[in-house]
Amino acid sequence: MSKQVADRFVEALWRLEEDRDVEKLVKIHTEDCTTGNVAVPQTFDGHEGLREFWTNYRNTFDDMKSEFHNVFADGDGHAALEWTTEGSANGNTVSYQGVSILEIEDGKVKRFMAYFDPRSLTEQVVS
Repeated sequence: MSKQVADRFVEALWRLEEDRDVEKLVKIHTEDCTTGNVAVPQTFDGHEGLREFWTNYRNTFDDMKSEFHNVFADGDGHAALEWTTEGSANGNTVSYQGVSILEIEDGKVKRFMAYFDPRSLTEQVVS
């Protein structure tokens, strides 16, 4: 089950990247989900928080595409995604990599957290 949820997450993220459609991500998260990453000091709760988080994230980039190198999942409701994201922002080429952790409950993502070097991303987006 965890691998299937992770695969649905990847597909929903690609939809966000291509079409800016955040609703595919909303559908695969629990109502009381928590979303965040190391670049943002707070977490975002529930579907409204998820919409805010992912819309702001996507708006950071002009275009983007994530490639997933490894997807690890266990039978106890956990998945890890190793990825590289490339694209552009403010006329700059952007490339960064990291790992995202999914906590899964009842076939949906309950908690999403991404880990990467925020300094590297900020330097590329802002400069």
